[in-house]
Amino acid sequence: MKFQEFSIRQLQALSWWCRNSPYAGCDAVICDGAVRSGKTVCMGVSFFAWCFYRFDQQSFALCGKTIRSLRRNLVTPLLPILKELGFTVHGRAGENMLEVTQRGRTNRFYLFGGKDEGASAMIQGITLAGILLDEVALMPRSFVEQALARCSVEGSKFWFNCNPEHPRHWFYEEWIQKRDEKNAYYLHFRMEDNPSLSEKMIERYRGLYSGSFYQRFIEGRWVAAEGLVYPFMEEPDRFLPPPEGPFEEFIVSCDYGTVNPASFGLWGRKEGVWYRLKEYYYDSKRDGGPKTDEEHYQGLVSLLGARRPRCVIVDPSAASFQEVIRRHGEYRVIPAKNNVLDGIRQVSTALKEGAVEICRPCKDSIREFGLYRWDPAGNKDCPVKENDHAMDDIRYFCATVMRRNHQARKIIGGICDEETDS
Repeated sequence: MKFQEFSIRQLQALSWWCRNSPYAGCDAVICDGAVRSGKTVCMGVSFFAWCFYRFDQQSFALCGKTIRSLRRNLVTPLLPILKELGFTVHGRAGENMLEVTQRGRTNRFYLFGGKDEGASAMIQGITLAGILLDEVALMPRSFVEQALARCSVEGSKFWFNCNPEHPRHWFYEEWIQKRDEKNAYYLHFRMEDNPSLSEKMIERYRGLYSGSFYQRFIEGRWVAAEGLVYPFMEEPDRFLPPPEGPFEEFIVSCDYGTVNPASFGLWGRKEGVWYRLKEYYYDSKRDGGPKTDEEHYQGLVSLLGARRPRCVIVDPSAASFQEVIRRHGEYRVIPAKNNVLDGIRQVSTALKEGAVEICRPCKDSIREFGLYRWDPAGNKDCPVKENDHAMDDIRYFCATVMRRNHQARKIIGGICDEETDS
């Protein structure tokens, strides 16, 4: 593997713990900033180098939101670099452990996922000489604090890496703002700190985000979400007429409501782009009283007409409506993925890249795009629970159908749930 020249910020992350560094006495390092800024793998190389400089026959932890994401984002890209640098790595998949040897020293690296409050129990009992927490802002505080408490070996250090979230986030308040009190060395990364990114690629990333997502992912700032959730949808000529000709397949996404509005969107795929062609939107307060599950099902049938959809994606909390669809036996039902913030990011990316387009007959979707706002009073990122029913069904569609990457490609071979991480 060929290494490009490191940036100044990367060199700082690589060498902060070295004997002659003014920061060698720090107990922790925190690297935050923009996406694709070159901090993750650089921190990984530095972490392993420090472990073997300082210790032999000790245990360490590598932590991510899930073990699957940890392997994808850190371990897999790091392994060939370590081997090129002379490390020998033996993996024990059943134990989620790597045994690593270099110049006669051997250390063990355990992999942990910190996706929810219950994850803290998984790391209890182990004694560690150091820990690297990748995307620490996505982990619950209970897991992180339990993980740090495991580092009881003399000389142990903490390594934190993350992209920014909102400014009331516990990690920002407890670690970044109190970094001097915590004796932590803080490094802020920008995209320009990654020598492997061309200016053309940086411009491409800049075009993917807007609003608070731009400030966080591109500028690397811990800012509050405010204003419209999708401000770029206010641009002129944002909404298209439905394309002519045949479509490759159809899907319907449903946000179900009886007292609250129900919103169903009909999606057609044509030449790799998903078009929201038309919709069924029923507001009982506006349109004349609540409807039953069966009446909403007839609205679904009317929306589809003679089309045969691949599936109908339904609000996961709408168990009774899912059962009505299954009982009729006409359409396959898929419960939607329902992580709100991740879903909003996926919708934003898919819309900006043109992988998803909204057509002009979808009047209620167009109306909600102009009204869907972040909650200014919240202590975490969440939209105001108003004018959000078409927004929810669009989010269900993108989160369930589109891959979790910036190319928003269709999942080949059917829509399936993600692998459950241990």
